[in-house]
Amino acid sequence: MRVGLALYGSLDERSGGFRYDRKLVEGLRAAGDAVEIVELPWRSYPRGLLDNASPALRDRLRVDVDVMLQDELAHPSLVLANRDLPYPVVSVVHHLRASEPRRLSPLYRAVERRYLATVDGVVCNSAATRDAVAELGVDPEATVVAPPAGDRFDPAVDDAAIAARAAALGESDPLRVAFVGNVGPRKGLDTLVEGVALADAAVDLTVVGRAVDESHVADVERLVRERGLGDRVRFAGRLSDAALADVLRESHVLAVPSRYEGFGIVYLEGMSFGLPAIASRAGGAAETVTDGETGALVDPDDPAAVARALDGFAADPDRLAEMGRAARRRYERHPDWAESTARVRRLLAEVAGADDAPHAPDPEVAT
Repeated sequence: MRVGLALYGSLDERSGGFRYDRKLVEGLRAAGDAVEIVELPWRSYPRGLLDNASPALRDRLRVDVDVMLQDELAHPSLVLANRDLPYPVVSVVHHLRASEPRRLSPLYRAVERRYLATVDGVVCNSAATRDAVAELGVDPEATVVAPPAGDRFDPAVDDAAIAARAAALGESDPLRVAFVGNVGPRKGLDTLVEGVALADAAVDLTVVGRAVDESHVADVERLVRERGLGDRVRFAGRLSDAALADVLRESHVLAVPSRYEGFGIVYLEGMSFGLPAIASRAGGAAETVTDGETGALVDPDDPAAVARALDGFAADPDRLAEMGRAARRRYERHPDWAESTARVRRLLAEVAGADDAPHAPDPEVAT
């Protein structure tokens, strides 16, 4: 097949959604498909909507393909332009903007509903995302759930290493917690910091990620100062994969209590190191994190629940080790990129009317 992929920015971006797109392109090309990348300029939401009146945008999208993938993040620029495209379109939805708790969510919901009405199929990273697009009118028969693999690191971590790391808590070692993600309101870093302040246990928090909202970063830094956590919270910024792997290897718990996650690939990446996760019940995280087994699920904006989870991990090293082993097993049985790519190829072939995509079963995401 000749496949296109339209997205904002560059395929080389490092966030989970872009890694998903990148791995999908690699898998399609490895299967023999020709893939043409259409990189659109980053836009604010209003500016993206104005793109739909631009003949230049339509010209940029007129490429010779059998089917076009579109990263749904770019939907503001495509909502009307899609009507004039000469090929079928399949949208890749990591999570809907309308699913996030935002003041303008009704507007986003209206625009995304209209955008999704222009596409012929949808690739969803989780069952929760599939349900969200179905609520906006997409026929579930036109969707496929193809989760990310989470194998960014795939470290060699065995049960003995997980147990030894947890056992140190019985001595003088504080509970070492890692937050990994873009530092913006959706990821819930403020909730996590409040949870650290409320916890009875000694907790050291390392924050890894790029600042995407300077105002939010300033608010979190002020919160750290006001709660007297200056010696317990370290802002590491954006790290290389090797440096991030070192942080995860030395941590006991991964904590990203987001206000919403379509999937949350970071939880799987932490589990590859045997780290239980503290995650939000909002969105698709519960498909990876099982409360009381591979981590703790908390409601959004509930620092008291975060504090209870932290105290529970710190108070029981044996349970921490048991959950760490369960987390590693959960990572090991998760679908790999080859399986997810095969699911996407089948949908693309159906939409494009091709007959060369492999037949693959559609089991639910491993739990």
